[in-house]
Amino acid sequence: MFERPNAGVAPLVWEVGTLCRAIADALEARFNPVAVRGEITGFSRASSGHCYFTLKDAQGQVRCAMFRRAASQLDFVPRDGELVEVRGRLGVYEARGDLQLIVEGLQRAGQGALFEQFLRLKAQLEAEGLFDPARKRPLPVLPRGIGLVTSPGAAALHDVVTALRRRVPHIPVVLVPALVQGAQAPASIAEALSKLYRLAQEGQALEAASAVDVILLVRGGGSIEDLWAFNDERVARAIVQSPVPLVSGVGHDTDFTIADFCADLRAPTPTAAAELVAQPRAVWLGALELLAGRLQDAAQRQIDLGHQRLDGAAQRLGRPSGFVGRQQLQLARLAQCMRHGMLLKTQRLAHASQSLQADFPHIVRGGLARSAERLERAALRLDLLDPRLVLQRGYALLTDAQGRAVTRAGQVRLGDTVHARLAEGELDLAVTPRRLI
Repeated sequence: MFERPNAGVAPLVWEVGTLCRAIADALEARFNPVAVRGEITGFSRASSGHCYFTLKDAQGQVRCAMFRRAASQLDFVPRDGELVEVRGRLGVYEARGDLQLIVEGLQRAGQGALFEQFLRLKAQLEAEGLFDPARKRPLPVLPRGIGLVTSPGAAALHDVVTALRRRVPHIPVVLVPALVQGAQAPASIAEALSKLYRLAQEGQALEAASAVDVILLVRGGGSIEDLWAFNDERVARAIVQSPVPLVSGVGHDTDFTIADFCADLRAPTPTAAAELVAQPRAVWLGALELLAGRLQDAAQRQIDLGHQRLDGAAQRLGRPSGFVGRQQLQLARLAQCMRHGMLLKTQRLAHASQSLQADFPHIVRGGLARSAERLERAALRLDLLDPRLVLQRGYALLTDAQGRAVTRAGQVRLGDTVHARLAEGELDLAVTPRRLI
C-alpha cells in the first residue's frame, strides 16, 4: 500500500546516475546470478563481437547483452524465435536507465532441467549457511605448501603447474588426482579432498616446513554437463570441511558452480587460482632487497651520528692538562668568593651585637611601660561591660524556663514562670495579666 510521506518532510533528492547505480546494486544483491527462459527476438552481433537481443515470453521482455568473451563460448548460432535459457546478471544500463541482463551463458532450452537442479541446491545450501561470507578465510601470504586436486590428464593441471613453477618454484605442490567429469566424479573429488585434508592436518600438527596451507580445486571449461560434478552436494559439503583455505578455479570466468560458492575464494580460471596463492618470488626478493637497503641506511645513519657525538666530546675535552687547569682556576675563584662572604657576615654580626648591647635596657623599659598602659585601658573597658553594674542600677535579667533571655513581652504567656537575677540574689516570678499589658 502506498503511504503518503509525513507533511513537511522533503523526499530524498537523487542524482539520476546515483539512482541508477543504487537500483543496480539492489538488483545485484537480490537476484544475481539469475537464470531466465524465453524466446530470442531482435538478435544482432556487432563488429566488436558483442551480441544484443531481447528475451521475451507472453508476459514480458528484457533486453540482453552478451559480450564477446561469453559469445565466443557458444556452440550454436542463436536465431530469432528460438527458445533458450540464459545465465547471467541483472543490471541497469545507466546511459538509458534500462533494465538489462548481462548474459554469461546461453543454451537451448533442452538443458534447463539441470540448471533448475543447480538453483534448487544453491538455495538449499545457502539457507544452511554454507555460502556465509563470515566463514570465508583469507589466503596465506606465504604458504609453506600448496595442495592441488584435479585430473592428471587435464589441461588445467598443466596450466596450474606452469604458473606455480614460474612464480614460486620454491614452494612444494602436493597433487591428489581425482575424476572431474562423469557420474563417478563427485565421489572421487570428495575422496581426494579428504586425503588432502589429512595431509594438511598432519603437517600442521608437526609444524612441518612443507605443510599444506592452501588447496586448489581446479578444472578447465566446458558445458554445464561437463562441469556438473562441481554442482554436486557431496562436493559442496566436502569443500566446507577444509581445514585450510580452499580456492575454486572451475571453468572459465563466465562459469559458476556450487563449488565456487562454497570455496573460500573463487578464481575465474585454473591459472588465476594458481596466481592467487603464488606471489611471484621476484616480488618477495625485491621487497627483501628494499628492506635490506633501508636497514643498511639506518645502520649507517646511527654510525655517523655516533661519530659526530664522539667528535663533539673530543672537542669539548681538548687536552687533559688544560681541562685540569681550568677546573683549578674555577675552584680558586670559588674559595675567594666564599672567604669574602664569610668576612662580610662576620662584620654584620659584630655590628648587630654591639647595637643590641647598647640599646637593650632602654628598649625593655619602654616596652614594659607601654604594655602596662595598654593593660590598664583594657581593664577599664572590661569593667564598663560588666552586667553587674547595670543590675546595681535597679535592673533585673529575666530568663524563661529554657534559660533564654526575655527581652519582649510576647516571648512569655499568662502563667509562665520567669527567672529574675538582681544585683544581689535571684527570684522566680509568675506572669500575670498586668504584666502582659
